[in-house]
Amino acid sequence: MPTARRVLWKVSTTIALGVGVLLAGCGGSSHTVIKRAPVWRVPPLLNPSNVYAADYAGNLSPAVRLDPALIYVPNSLSNTVDVIDASTYKIVRSFRVPERPQHVVPSYDLKTLYVASDLGNALTPINPATGTQSGPPIPVANPYNLYFTPDGHYAISVAELLKRLDFRDAHTMALIKSVPVPTCPGVDHADFSSDGRYMYASCEALGRMIEVDLQHLTVVRTLDLQPKPASPQDVKLSPDGKMLYVADQDRNGLWEIDPQSFTIVGFLPTGSGAHGLYPSRDARFLYVSNRTGGTISVIDFATRRIVQTWSLGPSSPDMGGVSDDGQTLWLSGRYNAVVYAINTQTGQLRATIHVGQGPHGLCVWPQPGRYSLGHTGILR
Repeated sequence: MPTARRVLWKVSTTIALGVGVLLAGCGGSSHTVIKRAPVWRVPPLLNPSNVYAADYAGNLSPAVRLDPALIYVPNSLSNTVDVIDASTYKIVRSFRVPERPQHVVPSYDLKTLYVASDLGNALTPINPATGTQSGPPIPVANPYNLYFTPDGHYAISVAELLKRLDFRDAHTMALIKSVPVPTCPGVDHADFSSDGRYMYASCEALGRMIEVDLQHLTVVRTLDLQPKPASPQDVKLSPDGKMLYVADQDRNGLWEIDPQSFTIVGFLPTGSGAHGLYPSRDARFLYVSNRTGGTISVIDFATRRIVQTWSLGPSSPDMGGVSDDGQTLWLSGRYNAVVYAINTQTGQLRATIHVGQGPHGLCVWPQPGRYSLGHTGILR
């Protein structure tokens, strides 16, 4: 049976739609009716028990099938993007972007990559078909990170320093609504419920999580992560949608959260500075980058246990993604000015590529999937 929250959501949606219809029918009214896209009309999951069913190796959308296999690396301290050929491990081009690029983010329709520069207040578009900048930077206030609602209607600019989530037109980036999150300082990373109705975001500075209702664009619940210290980073949903994993760099592991009740159900120690989270292409494993520990933890989704730990030696594995064939995990070396290409079968380094200073949220492209929810590549 549906939960009380889901029932109330359906009732409120029906009432809201009915009121909209009544207002629209009043020919003498001077009020403008704003139609809000129904976020529950998301593309249905290919497999209800696996949110990553569209992300299997080689399952490339026609929109990206001809895109060259490139790695886009935003260098936060150099204000550049380095573009690496995924087959040769060589940098093929570099270009400057506005101040402090943080992440390279695929658009919902997979046709554009955006470089989010928070101090530069800009999103720089890249054409993934050519691997080159496709236009001038788009003015956007403090975009530390960028996401898209699962229905594709809104882009969500994570304005970390401004303590707010800015809901924008997914194509023009025009601001539609700012949602202040004063109780969530350091808001930075997120994922979405399996039905696409809720967003779960981490609050790095105070060790919290928030849940955002994507129909009403409001924060509906806050979860204080205890015990302290706590500094949540990347967020990732389990394949069955029943567990939310949150990397915590202060507690050196993952919080396990029930997204339905929004309560902590466990904690899994991984390694020092747990930071980035990336599912394997077969949705069996979760790769955890332990940034200050120089290791990668491999977690079995089914058992919620670590099955392997890969050591990279003196290193700082941060953020990135998995290649379209699932054979290589690409991660930035945040404090070493390098990018790591890691064999997902053996955990051995395929290559270490020197890049600009402060490499952060690199994007592996193309990736399998039908549409993008943002960050460095959350595809479904």
